[in-house]
Amino acid sequence: MIHTVSLAQVTPQPWRNGGGVTQELLVWPTVDNWQVRISVARIDRNGPFSAYAGIERWFTVLQGEGVVLRFANRRAMLSAGSEPIRFEGASAPGCELLDGPTEDLNLMLRSSAGRGGMAVVRAGDSWQVNATVRALFTLDELTLHVDDLPPLTLAAGTLAHSDQAAQQRWRVTAGVARPRAWWLHFNPFTP
Repeated sequence: MIHTVSLAQVTPQPWRNGGGVTQELLVWPTVDNWQVRISVARIDRNGPFSAYAGIERWFTVLQGEGVVLRFANRRAMLSAGSEPIRFEGASAPGCELLDGPTEDLNLMLRSSAGRGGMAVVRAGDSWQVNATVRALFTLDELTLHVDDLPPLTLAAGTLAHSDQAAQQRWRVTAGVARPRAWWLHFNPFTP
């Protein structure tokens, strides 16, 4: 079963440091014992990311001019349309806005629980990955096709997700050649 949640349904939560707000779209399997978190954040000012030891993080810029992330031994410049970046949560990079606030997609995975990732969607391409939790976030209206199920039309600003999608084939069709959308997945380690 595919579940959906819209950004419009989620109240923004301000950061403790006042640097932005977060809208949490998915916490799996439970809030108290999460292994996966997917959120959209708005960064309003320069400052460091929070440190999350033991967490694998994926990050991409959705809207705005972009950011420069400064790590201990490297820097990464990201703008809307850049490929997602992966880093260890404990590294807590400094973040410098290029020209005003940005809106960003975040995937956080508990490293001791499993592995996952984030990738840019290419319209028409099939996406099949052996992962328990699979999701699609889109900034553009598009249609999600899952195996032979009826197509699901997603409004802009929607996350579609399932925790029973390991063997499914997902693909999207859109009214634009390059939809602003991302695949996200997580596969827990088996005990």
